[in-house]
Amino acid sequence: MGHKFSRLTKFGAVAAVAALALTGCSNGDGSGATTAAPEGESKGAIAMSFAGLTVQIWNDMLPFQEEIITDAGYEFITHDPAWDPQAQVSDWESWIVRGDVKAIMGYPAQSDAMVAVTQQAADAGIPVVAYGSTWDGVQAAVYFDHLEDGRMMGETAVEWIKETYPDEQVDVALLGYPDTDLGRLRAEGIRAALDDSGLDLNINEHKTLTVDDGYAAVQNQLNAFPDTKVWLSISNDMALGAYQALLDQGTDPQDDGVLLAHLDGTDAELEIIAEEGSFWRFVYMTPAREIAERTAQMMIDAAEGNPLEDEILPLTLVTSENAEQYFLENQ
Repeated sequence: MGHKFSRLTKFGAVAAVAALALTGCSNGDGSGATTAAPEGESKGAIAMSFAGLTVQIWNDMLPFQEEIITDAGYEFITHDPAWDPQAQVSDWESWIVRGDVKAIMGYPAQSDAMVAVTQQAADAGIPVVAYGSTWDGVQAAVYFDHLEDGRMMGETAVEWIKETYPDEQVDVALLGYPDTDLGRLRAEGIRAALDDSGLDLNINEHKTLTVDDGYAAVQNQLNAFPDTKVWLSISNDMALGAYQALLDQGTDPQDDGVLLAHLDGTDAELEIIAEEGSFWRFVYMTPAREIAERTAQMMIDAAEGNPLEDEILPLTLVTSENAEQYFLENQ
């Protein structure tokens, strides 16, 4: 169990270093951090606004976005509002008054909080595009079908439950996050698949966002339902915490009666899923490079006034059989 803990904390440290390397330290004026275009070629700035930088896959995406956008001749701006809607709005307001920002893409901490500042950007001639979800005033979005993605993952989990526990009541822990559209809709999709399965399931949802939240959710779930065998997560960070907590509770990493599965994938989870017989059995994901390429191109198209259309990102089922090909170094 010790080597697992070291590996999980290693990925947390890498995420922190990557975020610092790209975004630096915020000076509080909304300028965030910038990466300049090649000297003499700047066409202005393009801004990427994630709700926070605690999500590993976003840290994986940022260097790819940076390379594409600076190679296109733009300064690349980003920041870390730390899941604070007002901080995110304040930084956008600062970007708007800079005078050189040509496009903004956002994943909001709270969608409705961004409507007014999105209109301010439009009034200033700055197109706003979205990643992950959409809201009033957005010109186009690169997003997921959260409800369908959740249902798809839930249906795959149902197949495993039917094979493993066909005639038993099964306790299921659902690690969700209802404060965002992504978290709420994915959880609804998972629940819909479980509810439609005809199985005798006792489903308990836990509000989680971070690795620590996932760890605590396992402790709380096992205190209430000590025989829980199925753990489903709407994203990767809380799933990492759940995995470590299950190991610390004495679960065998190759326990064939336990299922852990989630949506969104980074190397931290893929290394474990790749192990033959791991109870972390599958993930539905889109590779970070693919997301970065499609979001960066939409930002550039918005900045240059090109036609924009919504794009839905497909998810791929990844198991031990194909996990290695989705490692970041192989993308």
